[in-house]
Amino acid sequence: MQADPVVKGVILLLVLASVACWAIIFEKIVRVNWLKGGIRRLAKSRSSADRGGFSRKVLEAGEAELAADFDDTPIERRFRVENALRHALKSEIQKVEVGLPFLATVGSAAPFVGLFGTVWGIVNSFTAIATQKDTSLAVVAPGIAEALIVTAIGLAAAIPAVVAYNQISVALGRAFAKGNDAIIEIARDLTEDEGEAQAQRARGDNVEPLRAGKPS
Repeated sequence: MQADPVVKGVILLLVLASVACWAIIFEKIVRVNWLKGGIRRLAKSRSSADRGGFSRKVLEAGEAELAADFDDTPIERRFRVENALRHALKSEIQKVEVGLPFLATVGSAAPFVGLFGTVWGIVNSFTAIATQKDTSLAVVAPGIAEALIVTAIGLAAAIPAVVAYNQISVALGRAFAKGNDAIIEIARDLTEDEGEAQAQRARGDNVEPLRAGKPS
């Protein structure tokens, strides 16, 4: 409590950054688990009518692209549907990524901010020696204590931020890979169903146009 005002300011900044990081970490844990559940449901779905939330948004994007009136080949149609599904998946994952740059910034900058406080505390120790012309422990201890405390707080803010950033980034990368695998299967099923419906109409069968999510 008797530290230099500059050191107090550095400590306060690091404490606030640490609190903000922990809030982001807990929020990301919830969001990543929600995303993983959505990916699992997406892999089991072939129609937006079957699901809600995350998987519904992704499937609706593919169904909308499938319903678009383009004179293209089945391969081109499947390519369009895959792109629409993948774009929707990426948009949902990007929503979860909000806040990760802050974790990366704190993880890289907090040790240097703490180092600034450390240097300032050491300077105060040398200043006290010069002022009192005494090198006893009682003279240098306050400044050294300030330096060590700021160093510890800087590391305490940086380490959880770095660990959480790496873990969350890996989890999001794996979620996107699993979602991409599901998208390939969904696009194939949607375009095959549509192609079968078109073939039936070409033969003159009395069928309604087939769309994903609508029973034939």
